[in-house]
Amino acid sequence: MGNIVKPRTLSGFMELLPEKQLEFEAVTAVLREIYESYGFYPLDTPVLEASEVLLAKGGGETEKQIYRFEKGDTDLAMRFDLTVPLAKYVAMNYGSLPFPFRRYQIGKVYRGERAQRGRFREFYQADIDIIGDGELSVVNEAEIPAIIYNTFTRLGLERFKIRVNNRKILSGFFEILGEKSDPAEIMRVIDKLDKIGLEKVRGELLSMGLSGKSSDDVCAFISISGSHEEIVEKLRAYENKSPIFDKGLSELETVVSNLDSFGVPRENFGIDLTIARGLDYYTGTVYETAMLDHPEIGSVCSGGRYDDLAGFYTNKKLPGVGISIGLTRLFYVLDEMKYIKGGFSPCQVLVLPMGDNLSKAIGFAGAMRDRGIKAQLYCEEKKFKAKMAYADKIKVPFTAIIGDEEAEKGMVSLKDMASGQQEMLSYDQAVERLLEAKRHESGRKIIEVGGE
Repeated sequence: MGNIVKPRTLSGFMELLPEKQLEFEAVTAVLREIYESYGFYPLDTPVLEASEVLLAKGGGETEKQIYRFEKGDTDLAMRFDLTVPLAKYVAMNYGSLPFPFRRYQIGKVYRGERAQRGRFREFYQADIDIIGDGELSVVNEAEIPAIIYNTFTRLGLERFKIRVNNRKILSGFFEILGEKSDPAEIMRVIDKLDKIGLEKVRGELLSMGLSGKSSDDVCAFISISGSHEEIVEKLRAYENKSPIFDKGLSELETVVSNLDSFGVPRENFGIDLTIARGLDYYTGTVYETAMLDHPEIGSVCSGGRYDDLAGFYTNKKLPGVGISIGLTRLFYVLDEMKYIKGGFSPCQVLVLPMGDNLSKAIGFAGAMRDRGIKAQLYCEEKKFKAKMAYADKIKVPFTAIIGDEEAEKGMVSLKDMASGQQEMLSYDQAVERLLEAKRHESGRKIIEVGGE
């Protein structure tokens, strides 16, 4: 026998034990359920793309972090987000897609950044985007916070806030100030506010070449606060001085005025003029979602409106709006805080044959699956105690014991593992009992803040 290679997983790549993987899949299933309830198509794009396609935009931090290699004479790169592959996909399949095109994608992306706590090199993102053909109604931008709200509440989170701004308001304000500095550069500085504080933001603005007065005006502007109505009212003072500002304020009002209709409670939503998003391709509404009790985590769901993301692949104007949840990071943080309830099992019933005749147990397991119940057959010739120990280990809610007596009567002894209650039931009765338990479990929240 040769040398045994020590098994190891690369740093920055997450591998979970079975129980944790079930928890992760449960979170993913909720996202799919919510996204599909809003009429989004599922999409799966390749992990590998031609480098020239994936890096059409080029430059910046992204290119430094990308996994890129050559295979034969082909220059390949691994996707670093799900948005650029979407832009390529829509441009390539333009003639076959219904517009507005609504898609969701939950998939792994790759970034060769330094692995650290809660930061990964391979991680899942869960994205939704709505792409228009030439135009896209601002009402779509008002619907996005409702999707974020429903996703997080369905998971079991309550203490979170969706913070919203419009980049046109910031661009227009800089125009009103008469600033010649690049608006995108100023926004990148503003976007650091949470990390470095207002004084350091002012210092960076000064070092960029803004005058002392302009720097003070920017800091005062991004500090505007109050209720939605109060902030909008304060912004009206700048109306009719910049067309782009007026357009941004009108779009922000459309988003805010529709929130009640979309069922987003006020405590979960706020206008925040400091939200700029570091990425240049955002052109209008921008979103960030923070867990109120854990601001150190940063944004757990972010995105915004863009008007020319597919411009590198087509001359057609394909505006869109989208958000992304860093799913691996969110899961890691929730798990670390012991917020995920756990107790998931790969099946609903473990079938335990106790006699020599296996056919009845095999038949019962098949009958359960035919009725939509996950059933596992335990075939090992072990003592009863060992079988029950296995049932405990996989956290199965029910065991179905089929010994000689049950087989003869065409019945099953169904044991509720939580209560310890055991009943002799017909197959139909067992199905009803298991379906009832399944219905009860279906509304279960996955996350319990302040859980064990």
